[in-house]
Amino acid sequence: MERKSIPSLCLGMLGILACLTISNGLHSDTYCLRSIKESLADPGHVLSTWDFRKNTEGFICRFVGVRCSNNQENLVLAVSLRDAGLIGPFPIGIRNCTAMQDLDLSGNYLSGSIPSNLAYDLPYLVSLNLSNNNLSGPIPPSIAYFVFINVLRLDNNQLTGRIPLELSQLDHIVEFSVANNRLLGFLGDPGSIPTCYIWG
Repeated sequence: MERKSIPSLCLGMLGILACLTISNGLHSDTYCLRSIKESLADPGHVLSTWDFRKNTEGFICRFVGVRCSNNQENLVLAVSLRDAGLIGPFPIGIRNCTAMQDLDLSGNYLSGSIPSNLAYDLPYLVSLNLSNNNLSGPIPPSIAYFVFINVLRLDNNQLTGRIPLELSQLDHIVEFSVANNRLLGFLGDPGSIPTCYIWG
């Protein structure tokens, strides 16, 4: 029997790994939404349409509150579940929706802290609204690394500590609020963020 050379075996293994990587990329947004549903209590059954048994291309794009790049591709650009009555900690699995641009989980009963690596996991966010929840702990300074963010709403939570001076580096911000928390301090230079859009 002919023995395969070591280079041939290595190339074969690399091909398999490449296929697995592509497959994982295609399924990451599905896993992202599944983790949201599984990690949060949903007494109002808002997520009842999130049926993962179909598993066809673009099927998650028909879920309530989900917007995709197009209906033929499972690539999530926005999740909007405002005032949905969802209960539980911030859904960590949302970091798998790496192309997301708009996240609105306001008006729910989310608890616990804001993940410190959120800006690294969701680098393309333009709008983040976590207002009117029960989130606690500090505002992660790393939020300043949301380089495309226009809207940042963290008001009406239980956040504590100092407002990170790093937030004054948000160059594209047009709407910002940390009102009605238990925060100390203010943002760096008075002109760093347009004052008419600072609430709190």
